[in-house]
Amino acid sequence: MTTSKRVVLSSDHAAIQLRQAIAVHLARHDWEVIDLGPDKPDSIHYPKQGEAAARLVASGDCRFGIILCGTGQGIMMAANKVRGIRCGVCADTFSARMIRQHNDANMLSIGARVVGEGLALDIVDAFLAASFEGGRHATRVEMITALEV
Repeated sequence: MTTSKRVVLSSDHAAIQLRQAIAVHLARHDWEVIDLGPDKPDSIHYPKQGEAAARLVASGDCRFGIILCGTGQGIMMAANKVRGIRCGVCADTFSARMIRQHNDANMLSIGARVVGEGLALDIVDAFLAASFEGGRHATRVEMITALEV
């Protein structure tokens, strides 16, 4: 399978169950899922999990990344430190569509303590179904990319 249908999933200990539900959902929709875990509820550091997923996306090995922690915020901050990553936290489908359409986001972050499973799956679907619109948005994405040091 090409990287166009490959997505990496990663979380901390707070989001194991939701990450696993998303993995099943994606597999049912013909996505190749690379799941970085964890599988045990022992405390794990979300910056390492966010970075690991972001590196697979930045390298081109995976088309998209979906990362989770309690709020989605911390793991998103870690992922965004990796050059070439544009990740946003979403708790609604509108934002998930917009970060793809207007910001060309290549990663999505979800807070497992913020949204339930049904909404999370809808958010994932909205994110993956949307396409970057380009045009005036491309100029803005280029401006964001220029900020990378």
